[in-house]
Amino acid sequence: MIDLLITQSLRLEEYLRAGGVTMLPLALVSVGMWLLIVERALFFRRLHLKNMPLQKALAHIHENRLPDPNQYRGAVSLLVARFIQRRSFERMLDRFILDETVVTINRSLNDHLAVIGVLAAVAPLLGLLGTVTGMIGTFDVLSVFGTGNAKGMAGGISEALITTQTGLLVAIPGLYMKGFLDRRARILQQRVARAGYYLRRQL
Repeated sequence: MIDLLITQSLRLEEYLRAGGVTMLPLALVSVGMWLLIVERALFFRRLHLKNMPLQKALAHIHENRLPDPNQYRGAVSLLVARFIQRRSFERMLDRFILDETVVTINRSLNDHLAVIGVLAAVAPLLGLLGTVTGMIGTFDVLSVFGTGNAKGMAGGISEALITTQTGLLVAIPGLYMKGFLDRRARILQQRVARAGYYLRRQL
């Protein structure tokens, strides 16, 4: 097992070295993008699980009782908890507070999604930059040695192809996950908006 890990790490190091200087920003973009994707996916999963029924939410508000996090951890529970912490016990003011809480939660659901989209879009551009630098290196070898240095030419072409491949490998899953997270965010936003509308009518 250890030998396999060492072999794979050496292959990865060789792959990154063959891709040239563009591989470092590509690696940073990939790591940053996937950290944000995992954070958002776990956050949305937590808001989907143990969702509070609207009748229970209304009962908690009437009793001014915070939801038990071991029993309810969904989006509606988050709305109820934040509203109870900010309420004024004046009916009209509480309606405005509830509306503001709904808007704040729905806005927070979009956090980092735009950054994920930007990072996914930047990756193929970095791959294209690596393609250009690789081909420049190939033409430099041609200008000095002509076609007599096949190894030097192969290094530039290899750099161009590897960076292009890596840029696409980073971008395609990133764009797919961006669309997936956008859909999850819209579903949760609709759930929070429906709960807010229902609770507002009952205040």
